[in-house]
Amino acid sequence: MFKKFGTAFQRIGSAIKPVGSAIERKWTGHRVMVLASGAVVLVVILVAGTLVALGSGGTPQATATPGATPTTVISFAPTDSPSASPSDTALPSPSDTPEPSPTTPPPDGLAYADLDGVAVKPDLAHRLPMAVMVDDNIVARPQSGFSSASIVYQAPADGGEDRYMMVFQEGTSKDIGPVRSARPYYVYWAMEYKAMFGHYGGDSVVLHQILPRNTGNLYNMDALSGGSCPYHRIGTRKMPHNAYTNTAALISCLPKRHYPLTFQDMPVRNFRDDSPASQLPASQTITIPYRTGVVSYTYDRKTDSYLRYVSYRLQKDPANGQQVKARNIVVMFQALTYDTVNDPGHKRPVIANVGTGQAIVFNEGQAITATWAKASNTALTRLYDSAGNEIPFVRGEIFMQCVPIGTRVTYK
Repeated sequence: MFKKFGTAFQRIGSAIKPVGSAIERKWTGHRVMVLASGAVVLVVILVAGTLVALGSGGTPQATATPGATPTTVISFAPTDSPSASPSDTALPSPSDTPEPSPTTPPPDGLAYADLDGVAVKPDLAHRLPMAVMVDDNIVARPQSGFSSASIVYQAPADGGEDRYMMVFQEGTSKDIGPVRSARPYYVYWAMEYKAMFGHYGGDSVVLHQILPRNTGNLYNMDALSGGSCPYHRIGTRKMPHNAYTNTAALISCLPKRHYPLTFQDMPVRNFRDDSPASQLPASQTITIPYRTGVVSYTYDRKTDSYLRYVSYRLQKDPANGQQVKARNIVVMFQALTYDTVNDPGHKRPVIANVGTGQAIVFNEGQAITATWAKASNTALTRLYDSAGNEIPFVRGEIFMQCVPIGTRVTYK
């Protein structure tokens, strides 16, 4: 049992209390949502196709939706402050977050990978994480490397587009890319694992402030600044959407930069084994909109994983022809602003990923209303349930879907 978030959850609890007697949160077959914005709390209940909204005064307002399939829609409104600071919020300290203990020991001769909890050979389980920035311009699709990554981040980027960061540990991919430039929040996510950070340049804040100040927090592999060793360009795509690498090249270039080959004993997340098949639900669908296309997932009970779609098409990895799947999906609602000062003529996105915020964790066909917490730029982002307990992930690939506060995320 982990410590509960003091201040943050007390505020939410006191706001919900006036309507608490009217709601039983554990109704079978119903969804309950709490949408928080400042001092106003909106509780939405979906019951037999009827949407019932309770405002802060507890007055119900119903809108009939005959024949509708129960669907949960979450769209967290912005708060008065664009981001939370660790000083304002009671975050669990390292002593409150003990090292995870696996539910069962790994099979003989294997070890659990640090990043995604999968049982593999020990030399792969503790390999140095390698985080690579990947393009998501429409002309860059389909991108390579998705199915071999341990963790994939997706977040808004310049020009209304979004961008990925794939983090590899035990997985092997013959192609990764197209590789693109870095933005500050991706660097901070890479620091959580003290990873090798692969990219083609970056904005001025990344290149002249963040990377020079954090040489001890990650291993920089910038193709445009002395780190071109693992990269090459292909002839079938036009610049800047044609830079690629692969895991073998990345690993071979680490010693040339005097970088380590193994995981640097960073904090890790909790993982658990699969639930019995009899306890798994029949289905679940998730829809997450981005400016350059809708990302969606469909739960597959047979494999206890989610099939990933981009713009309503099944996503396949050209590196190996495999269908892209997720075992865990985390939707993090984070404040998005723009920097027009450091790079004149550009609107550089700024995502507030330090502090706390609302989230949803999906695995095994279940949705868990959560809080994300990142105590500092180098701290591991952790996910907690409404009781303040850290949420364990199912062993396997994790997709971290960062969206601006106010994004309409649906699931059913």
